[in-house]
Amino acid sequence: MAKKGCLGFSLPVTIGIVVLIIALLTVGFILGPLGQKFLGDIGLPEWMKVTTPHPELPAETVFHVLGIKVTNSMIATWVTIVFLIGLSYVVTRRMKLIPGRLQATFEFIVGWLYDLCCSVAGEQNGRRFFPIVATIFLFVALNAWLGLLPGYGSITVHTAEGEVHLLRAANTDINTPLAIALVSFIFVEATALRRLGARYMKKFINVTDFWRSLRQIFSGKVKSGLSGLFTGAINIFIGFLEGVSEFIRIISLTFRLFGNMTAGEILLMVVAFLIPWVFAVPFYGLELLIGFIQALIFAGLTLIYVTVAVTPHEEEAH
Repeated sequence: MAKKGCLGFSLPVTIGIVVLIIALLTVGFILGPLGQKFLGDIGLPEWMKVTTPHPELPAETVFHVLGIKVTNSMIATWVTIVFLIGLSYVVTRRMKLIPGRLQATFEFIVGWLYDLCCSVAGEQNGRRFFPIVATIFLFVALNAWLGLLPGYGSITVHTAEGEVHLLRAANTDINTPLAIALVSFIFVEATALRRLGARYMKKFINVTDFWRSLRQIFSGKVKSGLSGLFTGAINIFIGFLEGVSEFIRIISLTFRLFGNMTAGEILLMVVAFLIPWVFAVPFYGLELLIGFIQALIFAGLTLIYVTVAVTPHEEEAH
């Protein structure tokens, strides 16, 4: 009986994998700038040399449609949308009572997101908020994960503006996180207005106490009117701060996602440049985790914001 090595592999296979990894690390070190620094130019062929990474914050224009620029991050966004629609179609076109692995995985993710919505917002609101929250989570996560595939940042095309990359991870273009943040903002405000109506606006425009105090002053009740006037001014200022905080959410959601995803992309570029090949593999695993966490944070904050926005209505119902 063959001796077991690691992860169920036999001992000879385990030793072979370890030797291969060490060999790739050694070759990667020699090809990278660190190895070149220590060993000097050893006459490597041109195709084996590692090019210096050039991070680009603005998305590159690939082509134009009716005068509108189509960037590589926009193409990556379409790829994510097509992939998500295709995956949903494949999983749901032949649903089985006893699901296969793909259907079971998809049902687990959807069920987990549904349970999350219900646990935060309650059963009734959770059902209503689930479609948007789940869509935001899946879109952000797939943008991050698909951006790690080969071809993103490596396939180039020639355009009128020169050679540009065909695909770029959508979350690393600030326009994509901003667009998702705007969708989140509009969803929260529209839901609150639909559920509470004009009462929701009192959260931002609360002048009732101020005008009542002014009427008391003009009617001769100066002492009580002045006291209420101060309280009314505070309420107006608080409403102003509430309105500012609503718009600041757009900025915070945008830059949190953009900053983390861009930093991760630059980290991968630097690591793959210093020691090419297998040394970057653990960092790809880290980016998978970060993509999941950022998607959960974005969707979770949207869920919390909309739940808090409709809370006054729910309290009145009780």
